[in-house]
Amino acid sequence: MEKVVLKAERRDVLGKQVKALRRQGKLPAVVYGYQIQPIAITMDAREASRLLAGVTSSQLIEINVEGDQHTALVREKQRNPILGTLLHVDFLAVSMTEKLRANVVIVLEGEAPAVKELDGVIVTRIEELEVECLPGDLPERITIDLSSLVAIGDAIHVRDIRLPSTVQVLTDLDEMVVLVTAQEVEEVEEVEEAEEEPVVIEKGKKEEEEF
Repeated sequence: MEKVVLKAERRDVLGKQVKALRRQGKLPAVVYGYQIQPIAITMDAREASRLLAGVTSSQLIEINVEGDQHTALVREKQRNPILGTLLHVDFLAVSMTEKLRANVVIVLEGEAPAVKELDGVIVTRIEELEVECLPGDLPERITIDLSSLVAIGDAIHVRDIRLPSTVQVLTDLDEMVVLVTAQEVEEVEEVEEAEEEPVVIEKGKKEEEEF
């Protein structure tokens, strides 16, 4: 995948005043982490949103802050809850020679025979794996092929995922990733309609009157 490079400028505007920056088309962010003091920055909101749209939490990016290069991961994206637009981004600067821990997104690929032939349903149990490795060995995503799921009840566990020896998986190896289950069948109770019979209301004299 093509390397993502973001151009940024240092900013002095902090707190609630950053709203004015957003109105100017700027996206506030911060870079912190390995051997640096936190740096408050701004980026072009439209350009940054476009470049960050497909970036995973384990994908390395380059941030150019007025000529200074920082290799980083996206740690957090804050969005407008209504519009979905980016409001703020946290970047974690990393050292290429120091191991780190990160969550790698799981992507399901292919079609399970149990779904196609037996009308099964894929149930996803976990969507990320926690791993430890050098930044240069960090997978951007982990792709799982569903073609091995041929029967109802078949599953893929963390132990079934093959990764390079340079990547240590920290998630429990017995953790289930995906499972094929049967379709839920709604039990429909058939209620026989009773023949309607006329209801006779007898009106007669009571044997005893209660006072």
